[in-house]
Order: sequence, then structure tokens, then C-alpha cells
Amino acid sequence: MAEQKSFGEELEAADDVPVPRETSPSLAALWQRRLARRDVLRGFGKAALLASVSPAILSLAACDEAPEVRPDAIFGFEEVQGGIDETHHVAADHNADILIRWGDPVLADAPPFDIANQNAASQLARFGYNNDFIGFVPLPYGSAASTRGLLCVHHEYTNDDLMYPDYPAGDPRAFYTREIVEISMAAHGGTIVEVARGEDGRWQTVPDSAYNRRLTPLSTAMGISGPAAGHERLKTNEDPSGTMVMGTFNNCAGGITPWGTWLMSEENINFYFIGENADEREAANHTRMGVPGSRSYPWGYFHKRFDLSREPREPNRYGWVVEVDPLDPNSTPVKRTALGRFKHEGCENARTADGRLAIYMGDDQAFEYLYKFVTAGTVSGDRAANMSLLDEGTLYVARFEEDGSGTWMPLVHGENGLDETNGFASQADVAIEARRAADILGATPLDRPEDVQPNEATGRVYVALTNSKEREKTDAVNPRAGNLWGQIVELAPEGGDHGAAAFAWTMLVKCGDPRFPAIGAEWNPDLGSDQWFVCPDNMAADPSGRLWVATDQGSGWNAASGAADGLYALATTGDKRGIARRIFRAPVGAEVCGPCFTPDGTTLFLAVQHPGADGTKDFKGFERSSTFADPATRWPDFAPGMPPRPSILAITAKNGGPVGG
Repeated sequence: MAEQKSFGEELEAADDVPVPRETSPSLAALWQRRLARRDVLRGFGKAALLASVSPAILSLAACDEAPEVRPDAIFGFEEVQGGIDETHHVAADHNADILIRWGDPVLADAPPFDIANQNAASQLARFGYNNDFIGFVPLPYGSAASTRGLLCVHHEYTNDDLMYPDYPAGDPRAFYTREIVEISMAAHGGTIVEVARGEDGRWQTVPDSAYNRRLTPLSTAMGISGPAAGHERLKTNEDPSGTMVMGTFNNCAGGITPWGTWLMSEENINFYFIGENADEREAANHTRMGVPGSRSYPWGYFHKRFDLSREPREPNRYGWVVEVDPLDPNSTPVKRTALGRFKHEGCENARTADGRLAIYMGDDQAFEYLYKFVTAGTVSGDRAANMSLLDEGTLYVARFEEDGSGTWMPLVHGENGLDETNGFASQADVAIEARRAADILGATPLDRPEDVQPNEATGRVYVALTNSKEREKTDAVNPRAGNLWGQIVELAPEGGDHGAAAFAWTMLVKCGDPRFPAIGAEWNPDLGSDQWFVCPDNMAADPSGRLWVATDQGSGWNAASGAADGLYALATTGDKRGIARRIFRAPVGAEVCGPCFTPDGTTLFLAVQHPGADGTKDFKGFERSSTFADPATRWPDFAPGMPPRPSILAITAKNGGPVGG
């Protein structure tokens, strides 16, 4: 009998499998055609190239000629070597201190953490599980303070088999009780916690801070705003108004707005619903979102809103972006439906030339799309006025062309087939079924678009395409059956304006080991033998404009690279463009995510989630599934009886300067 996968492995596998449908040519196919076209044009010379390209394309910034941004300072640290073992490793000239772990107190009244006697009430006062995105809001608000602030952290999901001492090896359904389900629910969502740097240079949490807060699907009521608010398809028995919903879950990468609010993305929401759909009108919609998952969390046995036979519209209330005000612990978070519903990854943002806000978002599943939302109004100095800015604007989806150009296509009701003939009666329907709307417009399917990072210093936007294991056709961007390695695409908005409808695109790197030609990796020719990476996921730009990339190989790490995940500095400009250096390496089974810098760049907060979980059967010397009683690592405590605990680290340079030198 085949061994059943853990929830984490199910989530990972779901990201790799595309939803069957008719799509436009993939970005991989377009890149292959572009390279073939470039080879032909080389034979005619530059004059022929210029004559064959339209004026609109020539007006775009040339991605291959990006401006210089400290290229000689990109690698000012002692590199960490590749490998895999039970603990983390950081550059020798840096410190990596554990700041907060699953189970540590967030609220002042949290009792001592007792791993053998967990309960939901206690977990609601503690740091949640599987920390992903990290945002930093300086205190006091409006300052660029780098020694005190609020951390805003996502808790994506729970590895129940590593959380509970008595979790069974076989079918776990009989194991769950209402209390156990609610402990897991309380460990989802997000945390706001105040942190401060002491005179000794070490960071600590402030457990009695009035700002500290937990947001969970068990305890936090949230409003719904924008075009889908109050719509019939969001109304349920528990909420006949369609304007309030309990909580958020499976939150991956996110963002912080210029006015200091936190954008929480909702990703793999399908894994939280059970049962047979009782509303045939939602059948195609649920199928397009993968609802219910192939094996779901058992919440629906105890909370009827997660049972499709009782509440078939409940899934429509998830898959959104949630805006939270971390500066007001009594505020009600709001789901901003104008930003569309899909498997959100990332909400990083940048100002347009006329002062509006552009928010970039990936849809993290194989062959899904890249999105952008641009507000109708401009960002002002009035924080209260900015609080409604995300309710009006235009949602776009990207189409990539083979000549290196691209277009942001508006997902607007009444335009381009988004009307009643295709089942869209209003903008609410477009928002609820953003994926299907993008299908109709002919958006370009991508290889798992995850984090999308604008870089103010270069004016470029970087898109992490983690991998595409289901790919069958070979081409230049994925020259093998099954892309285990991923790539990073670089966008240049027309005229440097994030509000522009056009962009140019190119590949920054195609990941994988360059020593093996069959892999088809593309890096700078001067890249060292141990300086490449695979499966780019979360990214961050530091104050000097350097790009940092965190990786997530999942349980396939042994096939993808043979080493643990890590954090890398990646040069994007100058003669070092396409060279990477590893500054941090994670313990076995862990993913690195959420890199976040303080405004002065002297601290990097980094998340390590699900340590000891992924691919432990390939970990030499362990070679079995990891469990609570028998984990592949007990990082970071290494204490008898304590399982591995997802944690946030604070990385600082020993010389007190910027991280990375």
C-alpha cells in the first residue's frame, strides 16, 4: 500500500498540477520562438533587427541594458556552501538569531508553551505555524526607524503530523476532534508582533505590546469590500449579507502598502473544503479553483461552513487579498475583492508615474497567470483616505509576446468577452472568477508564478517562476520533460511607469546546475560551481537595490539540487548580472521564505517553515518519514521531546553594517 502524503506534500503537489483548460501559448514556448527569431536576425545584423521590430517595441526599455546598481558590492559576505543537515547555516561574518518560534507568546496572557497539552485558546495567544511572508512596519509610524517596528507574519498551513504527539501513521480522520481541529485553525492566519533591537544588537519580541495580535480563521471577523461585497454568490446561511467572513487561511507571500497596512494573500484555499457541492451553479467555478482539494483538512466535520453540501458558496469568500491595519489592534481586516480571486502569491507594490498604486500578484499553480491591480485614486498623505484606495481600480492579467513585448489586459466587465454571453453579469462575477476571465482574454500561462518583486532602484519587476514539473514539451526555457528548476523573468514597464499597459520582458536566469548541459540552465558565465540555485520563490530588494531570492524545492530537493533550500543574493545589473551567492542555508525539510529588510538594510528577517517535513526519505542517514516522535531534525531547539518548530530569524552583519556588506 502506498504511503499517504502529508498535508504539506498534498499542497505542494497541487501547485504542480495545472487545471485542464484551453490556454494561450506558454511563456516557455514564446521564449523558444523569440530565441529562434533572434538567431535568424543575427544573420542580418542589427539594421535588419531594427527594421523588423515595431516602433512600440523599440520604445520599451531594453531589459538587457538595465542601469547600474552597486554591481561591485553585491557579494560583500562570506558565502555559505551547499549541503544539507539538521541545522541552519549563515555567512560566517553574519549572525542569525532565532527571534520567534511556533508556540512562543504573542499576547501578554499566553501561558507557558506545553507541547503535550495544546489547546485552541492557548494557541490563539501564541505565534502560529509555518511562518511565510514577513512585513516590517517601522515605529513610530511614518518614520524610517530600523530598531523598532511591527512584524506582520503569515502562517500558511499546519503540518499536523509534526504538531501532535499521537498523530497516527495511517488514516488520520479518526484522530481529529473538534479541539484538535481548532488548534490547527488557531495556528493558521497571521501574527502582528512588536520587535525591538537592543543595545547588544540582538532583536527581541515585545510580548506586552498593545499592537500584538493574532488573526485566525477561528477567531477573526473580517469585512468584505469592493465589487463582490454583498453579492449573492458570497451570501451564506451564516452571513446572509455577504459582507462579513470569519478569518483567513493559507496565506503565502504578501505586501505592505505605502500607508503601512498589511496585505495578506490567500492561496491554496481549496484544501479546506469537504463534501459534495450543493449548488450546481458553482460547479465550474469550484472546478477552476480545485475545490475541494484531493485530500482536505477535516475542518468541515466540525465547522459546517467548510462543508460544500451545507455551504456551497463559502469557497467564494476565500482566495482574496486581505488588508489589515497593524497600527490599530481593534480594526476589522477587509477582503478587497477588486484585486480578484485566485491562488494569490505576493502583493508587492510600486507607485505609478501619476501617483497611483500598482500591486503585482502571481497565481501559484502550474500554468496560471500574472496579475496587476492599479488603483483608480492616487496615494495621498491622508492615511484614512488611503484606507479605501484598494476598492476601486483595474485588475489586469499579463500576456507575453514572442518578440519580448507584453501587455497588461484589463479584466473589466463588458469588455473583451467578459459579459453575460460568457456568464459574467457584473464586475463581481469577473472578480470571483478571475481565473476564468483571464482564460477568455488569452493570458499567458506561466510555470507557477510565485512572488513578484518591483525594484525601485532599477525600475524593473522580477517574477519568480518556481518550476513546472508537469511540462511535457521541451523548449529553450524548459529544455527537458518536466522543469524541476524554475526561472526568474524580468519585466521593464513602458517608460518606467508601473501604470503602463505595455512592458518588455526577458529572462534574468534559468535555474539549475550549469555544469550539466542537459538541464539547460543559463547564468552569468563567471558563475562558480556552487553558486547556482533552483526553485525561486520569495524575493526582496534591499535598500541598495540588490535582489535577494529565497528557494522552495519542496520534497523534490534531492532531484532538483541535492541540497537544502537557502537565501541568495542575485546580481541583476552590470557585468555580474546573473551571478548568485548563498548567504543562508536551511535545515533539512525546510523552506526559506519571507525575506524582509529594515529600512536601513542592517537587519534581514527571514522565515524558515516546515523544518523536518519535506523529502526526509532522501536525507542520508535518516531515510524515512519525519514524525512528531521521530523527526529528521529538532531545529531550532534541539531539545528532547520537542518537535521541529517553524521560526523567524533576524540576520545581522557582525560589523554592524548592512546585511550582505
